Amino acid sequence: MNPAFPSDRLLAWFDHHGRHDLPWQHPRTPYRVWISEIMLQQTQVQTVLPYFARFLERFPDLQSLARASEDDVLRLWSGLGYYARARNLHRAARQLVADHAGRFPDTLDGWLALPGVGRSTAGAILAQAFDQRQPILDGNVRRVLARYHAVPGWPGEKSVQETLWQLAEAATPAHRVADYTQAIMDLGATVCTRTPRCDHCPLANGCRARRLGRTADFPGRRPRKALPVRRTAMLILRDDDGHILLERRPATGIWGGLWSLPECGIHTSVPAHCRERLGMAVRDLRADATFRHTFSHYHLDIVPIRGTIAGHTGTEKHPHLRLAQPHRLPGGIPAPVRRLLDGQA
Repeated sequence: MNPAFPSDRLLAWFDHHGRHDLPWQHPRTPYRVWISEIMLQQTQVQTVLPYFARFLERFPDLQSLARASEDDVLRLWSGLGYYARARNLHRAARQLVADHAGRFPDTLDGWLALPGVGRSTAGAILAQAFDQRQPILDGNVRRVLARYHAVPGWPGEKSVQETLWQLAEAATPAHRVADYTQAIMDLGATVCTRTPRCDHCPLANGCRARRLGRTADFPGRRPRKALPVRRTAMLILRDDDGHILLERRPATGIWGGLWSLPECGIHTSVPAHCRERLGMAVRDLRADATFRHTFSHYHLDIVPIRGTIAGHTGTEKHPHLRLAQPHRLPGGIPAPVRRLLDGQA
């Protein structure tokens, strides 16, 4: 492997080319850094910026977030995706207020005990909000370290991940830890991207992947595997006043806890399903063209079935069901469902 990682050179680059005006940097409080790090999990900075601003306007502190309903939190998260992050954030806020008198932990174990916080997120919060020397290993950092040291293999493999954590620990300096953490994330996000701009990189001279002419080979790609395909029917049912029937999904799993359209198997009798599962009769059913929504681990082929609710819905007896006006939908509607309701799918 290469000699010691040149963190001082990276910091010098950061002083002139890094991002210094991100909203969670001013002020860099534990609450603001925590919110930003959860939002930034698997999401780019430019996407997060407007969500962060709206979230902090509605929930300016831990106590206001803990007091909020889950629907309020999900409403502000709608469109950002990976909704388990929002539910975990909300649970963690309530846990901090109830069990820790609203105080944020200042140890790695303390952060890891909170829902939705993994090792890299905990390290980033402690480095940026508490100035502790903690390594991080998000996707950008993995890419920088894997290329600089030409680490073979896919980072999702345990042995490769362990190697990268060792390199991340060794690279983290004892001074300017908050700046270093932002610097290495910035380098991966703006220079050492999937198509690297090596002529702009402060680490280019020592980068082993560049010397080998193999920057495209690091980090190693995930072994290719065909994604399975699942199919479902989504029921777009309206009452005579045009209200749309929504069903809250189970707390766990895809879109957990979100309001969505009722679903049934594509070979299921829709009238029977609605009668037995939803407690209502339907009429005028018609199927629209199938469309596909792709998750990281499978394709979902959705068959939209439109219809009209016949008679009384009885939703007051079923808290998991509700009728909503099309222009006043609850927060946290899954993206493909919103496209369906907006007529874009």
